[in-house]
Amino acid sequence: MARGRPILVAAAAAIGVAIAGGAMTDIGPWYRSLEKSALTPPDWAFGPAWTGIYALTAIAAVLGWRAAKSARARAFILSLFFINAVLNVAWSFFFFTLRRPDFALAEVATLWLSVLALIVLLRPMRRLAALCLVPYLAWVSFAAYLNFKVVALNPPFGAAS
Repeated sequence: MARGRPILVAAAAAIGVAIAGGAMTDIGPWYRSLEKSALTPPDWAFGPAWTGIYALTAIAAVLGWRAAKSARARAFILSLFFINAVLNVAWSFFFFTLRRPDFALAEVATLWLSVLALIVLLRPMRRLAALCLVPYLAWVSFAAYLNFKVVALNPPFGAAS
């Protein structure tokens, strides 16, 4: 059971983040009314993209957990994954729940840095773990661009409608 524990924890965490972020994501009239980049993927593409990213992130977490040389190192790695998960969900909260793409744009920089920090930390420990996070960094970079375009193409957010 001890060998499978990291897998169960990582899978549960990935599912929890997916559920929390999904619960805050409303692709309803407000979102549909926004002007978006011509590069914005169709709505159906986001689910498979995030599923793959969450799976790769869980794999990276398991590999990092197993590569950690001490309980302290393992706790540090897990705390960075936890911070990343909170930032991931926070982006959906700012963008969709608060309907503040401007706040989400400011927050996405921190999310991006958290993914980069995980890659930098994991690379010397387990290169494959770091490589598993490269698609996540690429997706967050693309999402930041899409978020920027929403802010640039739409009226100021937070103003009385």
